[in-house]
Amino acid sequence: MRVYKFGGASVKDAVGVRNVASILQAESDVNLIIVISAMGKTTNALESIVNAYYGGHTPSLESLKQYHFDIMNQLFERNHPIYDEVNNLFVEIEWVIEDAPTSTYAYEYDQIVSVGELLSTTIISAYLNECGFTNRWLDARDIIRTDNTYRNARVDWELTESLIQKEVSKGLPLLTQGFIGCTSENFTTTLGREGSDFTAAILAHAAQAEEVVIWKDVPGVLNADPRFFEDAQNLKSLSYAEAIELAYFGAKVIHPKTIQPLKDKKIPLRVCSFVDGTNDGTVVSEDAEIKPFLPSFIVKENQVLLSISAQDLSFIVEDHLSHIFLLFSEYGVRVNVMQNSAVSFSVCVDDDAQKVPALIDALKKEYQVLYNDDLTLYTIRHYNDDSMAKVLKGKTLLLEQKSRHTVQLVVQQNF
Repeated sequence: MRVYKFGGASVKDAVGVRNVASILQAESDVNLIIVISAMGKTTNALESIVNAYYGGHTPSLESLKQYHFDIMNQLFERNHPIYDEVNNLFVEIEWVIEDAPTSTYAYEYDQIVSVGELLSTTIISAYLNECGFTNRWLDARDIIRTDNTYRNARVDWELTESLIQKEVSKGLPLLTQGFIGCTSENFTTTLGREGSDFTAAILAHAAQAEEVVIWKDVPGVLNADPRFFEDAQNLKSLSYAEAIELAYFGAKVIHPKTIQPLKDKKIPLRVCSFVDGTNDGTVVSEDAEIKPFLPSFIVKENQVLLSISAQDLSFIVEDHLSHIFLLFSEYGVRVNVMQNSAVSFSVCVDDDAQKVPALIDALKKEYQVLYNDDLTLYTIRHYNDDSMAKVLKGKTLLLEQKSRHTVQLVVQQNF
C-alpha cells in the first residue's frame, strides 16, 4: 500500500485534474491512499477572505466560486450532482461570514480556509469515479484527531492511528484531504501551511505504507531553487537526516514535519514530477547517500540582520541572551542564524512588518540595536570554495556562520 499526495499546483485547472486521473489510471496497484491539497492558489484566496472578515468587512466569494465552477464545467455535464455538493460547501463559508467573528483569528481561519481542501477533493473524487477509477472519498476530519492549537494543531497520534487503520480496513483506494484535522469537540483544525505533506506522512505511518509519493511540478528534490540558480540539479537520493537538515534551513520541497513519522517506520519518501512521469524523482530513505554529491543552496529573501549590544558595552553573557531569547519568543520572531562576540549578539530573521518593529522597540528599552534590512540569507549544505564564491559574487557579506557541513551567509546585493 502506498500514499500519493498531489499538491495544489497539480490540480490548479481542468488539465491538471485530468493529468492526475491519468497518473492514477496508469497504476496497476490501486492499494492507494490519495491526499490532495486545495486547488491552485485557493488557500491564499481563502486567507484573504478570512483577513477581510476579521477586519470587519464583508468578503466576496464570487471569484473563488467561479474559479471552481470553471474547472467543473470542463470536467462534468452541467446536470451532474457535483455542482450542488460544491455549492453547499460555499454556503458553509457564507454562513460563517454572515455574522461577526465570535472567536480568535486562528479559530476562524481554520473553519474557513479548510474548505479549500474539501472543495478540491469533492471535485476530484467525483471526476475519478466518472473516469472509472473507483475511489472512496473520506473526510480527513474523521481520522486526523488533534488538539485545539488552531492553525498549527498537534496530532493525537494514538487515536489518529486507530481511526486511520479502521478506515483502511474497509478497503482502498481512499481519497482524502491534506492539511486539515479535527478536535474532540468536532471543530476543524489545520496542520500548518504546506501541511498536506504532513498528512500524507501521518497516513503512511498509521497504515504501515510501503512508500509515500509526493507529486510536484519539479523533477524531485533539487540542490537549488532554479529561480536563483540556472544550473540546479536533481538529487536522485538523500537520507532522512539530510532532508531534515534541508527542511530546517528552509528548503521548501519537503515540509519539515513530514520526515519524522516516516523515519520512525522507515518508510521511503519519493518526490516525483507530475509533469514528467517517466522521471524517477528523488528517494528519501534511512541510509541513502546524497547522489549526486553536490552543494545544496537554500535562499531566504527579505531578511533583517539585528545587532544587539548592552547599553554600557559590557559583555553579552548568559543573562542577556536568556532575556533576548525571551523577547524573541514573546514577539513570535524565529531566528534563522545567530552569532555572538564579546559585546554584541547578531541575529538574522525574516522581515515581518508587524513583529520585527515591535521586537526592535522592546529590545531598545534595554539594549543598543542596529539593523539592516532588505538582505538575503544563503545557506549552503556541503559547501566548498566554489559554491561560496558563486553566492558572494556581486554582493557584500555582512555575516558568515560556518559549521562542518553548513555555511550561512547574510548578504546585501551590490548595486
